[in-house]
Amino acid sequence: MADTTDVRPDALDRVAWPVTTPRLVLRRARPEDADSLFAYRSLPAVDRWLTQRFTAAEEWREHHADPGRLATTLVVEHDGEVVGDLYLAVRDGWGQRDVVDRPRPDEAEIGWALSPSQQGRGYATEAVRGLLRVCFEDLGLRRVVANAFLANEPSWRLMERVGMRREGVGVRDSLHRDLGWVDGVTYALLADERRAGA
Repeated sequence: MADTTDVRPDALDRVAWPVTTPRLVLRRARPEDADSLFAYRSLPAVDRWLTQRFTAAEEWREHHADPGRLATTLVVEHDGEVVGDLYLAVRDGWGQRDVVDRPRPDEAEIGWALSPSQQGRGYATEAVRGLLRVCFEDLGLRRVVANAFLANEPSWRLMERVGMRREGVGVRDSLHRDLGWVDGVTYALLADERRAGA
């Protein structure tokens, strides 16, 4: 995930939550979701690819309750059970100083984590498609990006399934806690690309 200093934490207030997909409910995270999220985020299969490791539940609860974190976290539910979470950080796009008065915010970074017990059912694809709908239809964003370690093939394959295009591979640009410097990959989708592909 990118630096969060320019994130617009109030952006998600413009969305009528919860948002539903055919099988899932996407809603704003609450402090009381911490234990449900920690149950799968602390598993080695999930933790391996997350940007921050938490081994103690209390440390995670404190992190999760931070207002900045809650402002960018969505919970994915299936039949009332938490099955995953989404990251949505809305921010201003990069530009030259003399055009900073243009409409903003216009860009978002997204991410996701899904409980291994829920994988293989299409929930991640459905949730991310719902998230993209929020980004482009509810928030009116111009561009959405997602990043992953190149070795995390299931993550970037998901990006491709939802219509995102690979923008680049950074050679040893991403520091992994166990693997050292590894390649990272960036995918993106523009609003007009989504409309053209719809």
